[in-house]
Amino acid sequence: MLQQAFNGLVGGAFYALLALGLAVIFGMLGVVNFAHGAFYMLGAFGSYVLLDSFGVNFWLALPLVPVVLGGAGVALERLFIRRLAPLDPLYNFLFTFGLALILQDLVKREYGVQSQPYPRPSALEGSIDLGLFTYPAYQVFVLAVSVLVCGAVWVVLTRTRVGMIVRAATEKPELSRALGIDVGRWVTPVFGFGIALAAFAGVLAAPMRAVNPLMGSDLIITVFAVVVIGGLGSVFGSVAAGFAVGLVSALGNYYVPSLSQTLVFILMAAVLLWRPAGLFGREEAL
Repeated sequence: MLQQAFNGLVGGAFYALLALGLAVIFGMLGVVNFAHGAFYMLGAFGSYVLLDSFGVNFWLALPLVPVVLGGAGVALERLFIRRLAPLDPLYNFLFTFGLALILQDLVKREYGVQSQPYPRPSALEGSIDLGLFTYPAYQVFVLAVSVLVCGAVWVVLTRTRVGMIVRAATEKPELSRALGIDVGRWVTPVFGFGIALAAFAGVLAAPMRAVNPLMGSDLIITVFAVVVIGGLGSVFGSVAAGFAVGLVSALGNYYVPSLSQTLVFILMAAVLLWRPAGLFGREEAL
């Protein structure tokens, strides 16, 4: 059971990173970014291409790919997302959905649908003795790095002036504007940051998951469920729900495999019946 729980935490690390990026984007822009999974996939493929074509190893790809794709996210927000923002939110949803399909098909055209191999860093080969069981060193690294990144983002958002402005603009954009905060100034960097988190998760996933064009679409629906469970726009809720859903999925897959594909959505339905705003969301006063 402990080993399954650890498996769940490792899986939850990816959910937490992706949900964190989705939460800040939705909170500040009100955009349901359906292309988030595509940028996760591009993060994995970016690391593969750098290694295969240029010999750039994992340790250099880990910071480089998120920076490049984060910059692409900044350009995307300035050229398209911003222009559609004044319109019905459905327009941005359809745009990001279409963008995800385009990016996915472009990668399919270049690399096909077969999974591409990506080796684990030599320094993280083998296993680590955790006392009650041994566990692959790379998975331990993924969990540690994800917790560190989520913790660092939380510290920045709660302990710095810039972070508190971003958190206020993310969770209460209208109130922030009423208090004189220029929310529009923070929209572009926050969108780029959210995309960079998705790409970072993709690079981490490359050595332990199949690098293929469908890896983002296979994950994004569950990540949306994670964000809803945690509370739309809630940064802490998204991270906490990400790890919780990872645990539920792993333990459910072990004990009730027949429900493994639907257990997360059963949990989401139960949470919404109990708290319509999510576990850490705030219900708006009528």
